[in-house]
Amino acid sequence: MDYQIYFPHLGIYFEHVIKSFSIGGFSIAVYGVTMAMALLCGLLVTNLRAKETKQNSDHYFDLFICFILFGFLGARLYYVACTWSYYREHLNQILNFRGGGIAIYGGLIAGIIVVLFFSRRKKMPVPVILDTVVMGVCAGQIIGRWGNFFNREAFGGYTDGLLAMQLPVSAVRSSEITQTMLDHIVTINGVDFIQVHPTFLYEGLWNLVLLLLLFLFRNKTAFHGEIFCRYLIGYGLGRFWIESLRTDQLWIPGTQIPISMAVSAAAVTGALIAVIIGRRKAAKT
Repeated sequence: MDYQIYFPHLGIYFEHVIKSFSIGGFSIAVYGVTMAMALLCGLLVTNLRAKETKQNSDHYFDLFICFILFGFLGARLYYVACTWSYYREHLNQILNFRGGGIAIYGGLIAGIIVVLFFSRRKKMPVPVILDTVVMGVCAGQIIGRWGNFFNREAFGGYTDGLLAMQLPVSAVRSSEITQTMLDHIVTINGVDFIQVHPTFLYEGLWNLVLLLLLFLFRNKTAFHGEIFCRYLIGYGLGRFWIESLRTDQLWIPGTQIPISMAVSAAAVTGALIAVIIGRRKAAKT
C-alpha cells in the first residue's frame, strides 16, 4: 500500500501516513488510538460541564464506562444491521471490531438507551444528563473523525475544490471508487491518486463550529434538554449534507435512500418540534 495523502491546493503533502504500528509484536490500529483519544476528550469535556453545573462528576465517569461497553456495541450492530446482506453469510464476523465497520448513529442510539437506564439508577433527570454529556460527545466526534483520515475511508466523490484530498488508488477500497474518480486520476511519481472530498474534515470542522456555539449559548436555554436538541439539529443538518457527498453510503433496504440522511432528517425534525414545544411550555410558566 502507498502511504501518501495529499491536499494539493493547500500545499500540504503527507508522505507516510500509517494505519497501524506494532508494540511487542502486537499490531495497534491508529484508528483505535484515535477513538480512545476521542473518548477521553469527551469524558474530560463532560466532567467540566458537570462541575460547572454543580453536579457529581463521578456519576459521569460511571456513565462513561457504560457508554464504552454499549456505545461501541450499538455502533457495530447498527452497521451490521445496515449491511445484513453480507453479515448473514458471515455470522462469525459480526463482532469482529478489528475488521472495521461502525456507525456513529448506532453509538448515539445506544448511548441514549444507556442514559435512560442510568437516569433511573441514579435518580437523575434524563434531559439534564443529555445536556451535560452532549458537548463531550461533540468534542469526541471532532477527534474521532480523524480515524477515517488514517484509514483512508469515509470520503466523498471527486472534487477539485480548495480542500480536495488525494489518496493512492491502492490504499482505498475499490467499491468506494466511482467512475468519475477514475476519469480524473492523477499520477504522481508513478502512483495513481484519486481526488476526493475529505468528508471527515468537513464533519470535523462542522462539529468544531457546533461545539463552540453549544458552549457560547449553553446558559441561554428555556428548558432542560434544549442543549441536546440544539446538538441534534446542528449535527443532523451537517451530517445530512456531508452524507450526500460520500461514496460508502448505507442504504435503507430496497431503496436508494441513505440511512444516515433519513436518520439525520428525523433527528432534526424531532429536535425542532421538541424545542418549539419546550419553549412554549416555558413561556407559560
